[in-house]
Amino acid sequence: MTSEAKPKKRFGVKRWLILGLIALGIYAAFIGPSILKPISPVVVLPAEPTGLHIGDFQVTNTILATLLADLILILIAFSAWRFYRRGGEAAPRGIVNAFEAIVEFMWNTVSGSAGKWARRIFPVVATIFLIIFVANIVKLVPGFESIGYLKQVHEGTGYAPVELFNIGGLSAYTIDKGQPIEVVVEGPETDGHAAAADDHGEASGEPCTACEVVPYLRGTATDINFPFALAILTVVLTQVYGVWAQGPRYFEKFFQVKRLVNGGPFGIIDFAVGLLEIILEFAKILSFGFRLFGNIFAGALLLSIIGALTAVVVPAGLYIFEVFFGIIQAYVFFLLATIFISGATVAHGHEEH
Repeated sequence: MTSEAKPKKRFGVKRWLILGLIALGIYAAFIGPSILKPISPVVVLPAEPTGLHIGDFQVTNTILATLLADLILILIAFSAWRFYRRGGEAAPRGIVNAFEAIVEFMWNTVSGSAGKWARRIFPVVATIFLIIFVANIVKLVPGFESIGYLKQVHEGTGYAPVELFNIGGLSAYTIDKGQPIEVVVEGPETDGHAAAADDHGEASGEPCTACEVVPYLRGTATDINFPFALAILTVVLTQVYGVWAQGPRYFEKFFQVKRLVNGGPFGIIDFAVGLLEIILEFAKILSFGFRLFGNIFAGALLLSIIGALTAVVVPAGLYIFEVFFGIIQAYVFFLLATIFISGATVAHGHEEH
């Protein structure tokens, strides 16, 4: 009997690449020049301007990120449309295959909840899911919330600017973590002087003295306007579909006048419950908006802080967690929107008859 020779295990190129990236991260974060070290993020709730304008309208970094997510979603949809227009005889592959799987999963969810109204509800809730999903995934691309322009710090800790290169008078700067600068505001005169100096610096093209980075792109859902806009849209559409399915009778669940007149003591209770339903509709806006905003903002902040503290290995694990978390948040918003809208199409209690 001859024994088969066991193949030798090869230390693949991918492993060397991973080890090389880890070594490069260790060098940049702990050994190399201080300009390579990661900077702790600046926590800012409002969206920041990018310097772009559409007429008098100022484009913020979250609006720019939203437009990018919209563009990616349109390109994916166009690719899927082209594939099925050609007949779709071959099995879909790559992005089209993933897109089909997501759409099929959403359709099964909506059809199981909305019944005959599924075809009318599906386009709305599917669009909501896809825009949240794509926006949450796109914000994990390297460069989001880290590449931008320098801005003068008027209070707190800033960092000294460092010129990376100058080509034809066009300069690129970064900030040096090894040169922190404390800025102390002493009074109104100091505030005015600092603002004037900042304006002079921007006008003359000179860099700031104590700087922070204002990113060109920032996670869409970290701007409270985005989740609350979707929340208001969802609640409004809930009322629209309710009236569409039941007509004016839909509002009887809010104003149960017949029960108040003919129901005796229990009619008074039913009427009060109807008024509470109105409050509940407004509470849905708060629940929708703060859930999405709080979770995504906290996740982005956690990723930035851990990335500044550890810089190597740990952020990669958090990235996987953030991908999963972004999908879950999009699905929760989609599922609640489906339940609320489909529930509005169904008559309640004695009205069903």
